[in-house]
Amino acid sequence: MKAPDLETIVSNGLCAGCGLCASLAGRDRLEMKITSCGRIRPHAREKIDPETLEKIRFICPGIRVTGADASQLASAGTLHPVWGPIRSVHRGWAADETVRFRSAAGGSMTALGVFLLESGKVDAILHVRASSANPMRTDAQVSTTAAEVKSGAQSRYGPAAPLVHVHRLLDEGRRFALLGKPCDVAAIRNLSRIDSRVEAQVPYCLTIFCGGIPTLQTAHRIAAYHGLSEAEVEEFRWRGHGWPGPTHIRSRDGKNYDLSYEQTWFDPSRPWSYDIQFRCKICPDAIGELADVSCPDGWVMRDGKPIHEEAPGVNVLVARTERGERLVSEAAAAGAIGLAPFAVSEFDAMHGDHLPRKLEYPARMAALGFAGVVTPRFENLRRWRMIWRAGLGRSFRAFLGTRRRIRAEAHREPIH
Repeated sequence: MKAPDLETIVSNGLCAGCGLCASLAGRDRLEMKITSCGRIRPHAREKIDPETLEKIRFICPGIRVTGADASQLASAGTLHPVWGPIRSVHRGWAADETVRFRSAAGGSMTALGVFLLESGKVDAILHVRASSANPMRTDAQVSTTAAEVKSGAQSRYGPAAPLVHVHRLLDEGRRFALLGKPCDVAAIRNLSRIDSRVEAQVPYCLTIFCGGIPTLQTAHRIAAYHGLSEAEVEEFRWRGHGWPGPTHIRSRDGKNYDLSYEQTWFDPSRPWSYDIQFRCKICPDAIGELADVSCPDGWVMRDGKPIHEEAPGVNVLVARTERGERLVSEAAAAGAIGLAPFAVSEFDAMHGDHLPRKLEYPARMAALGFAGVVTPRFENLRRWRMIWRAGLGRSFRAFLGTRRRIRAEAHREPIH
């Protein structure tokens, strides 16, 4: 079943909240707003014409993701059955120790963004950072200086629409790089198929391994745990200032509150959960296969498992395109980042939490189709190899789990 309009995409829990639709339609017709359930979603200010709506349906990463073409690897690298196209892979970190300390992990994305600006490869960096007016919320940011890029060097576990500025930047003729989530990159790749400017003006897309987008209510619950309302919060930092760094809140009366990464996300006694949106639960690509470079955490391992004790921040830099491989090499040669060896075989243990969504996405799509609800179009993402690797038993359990969610209407969400 296809989505006839934006309201159907949102109400069926398929909107990723990237903001590209608002960029395309124009803010006078479409704006991104926080809904009653704490998610950022498009709201029509006037009726969207059929031609614009058809373009939106094509570029929307909530309902369309097309995987990378293996030809981009040529004779270099490999198309890993789970971890996608890989031309080169390293541990990496920002050479600037201040950036490395402030950032969520090793600061590699920030360092690469600064390098792209200072080397003249782009005119601007499109990314997100904490809202200056309301620090529990997140704003899309267009940065043209190193200081502005560095201001966004931290995780933002919550709703954000980084792509709202894309068409303005294209219209202005500016070359820019995107530092965003995998679904944001998928949206840009979709747009490139109908807008020839994208290839020339968006030469680099960098991303993370994404755990999913929680609601704004998660931040509210954490603040309330410390006895604070949103209006009383002056600073809200999810990670950084160490690796992984604490979830830090500073109130407007100058008091500080910290929770470790383990306390924030792994302590069952805390009165909040990682309440990610339905679209994230069926995501076929949370590891950024469509990016030029993916920059996940390079967790410290102990007894075959990742640990979250404080340490100097480290990323893994996965160059997925020739352009991305060249960027990593040039940034390292310029002294912007440090590199160390990493083996692809380490991913299964280090980022094993990504395996369920990756291996089970075909079964979840089958469950949506079987239920007769709106079903995204995910292509060129090795569907049969995922089924084979998952096995029939695991796939059937994933099918039943998604079917139960649909029957309980757990995928539904309000449009306002």
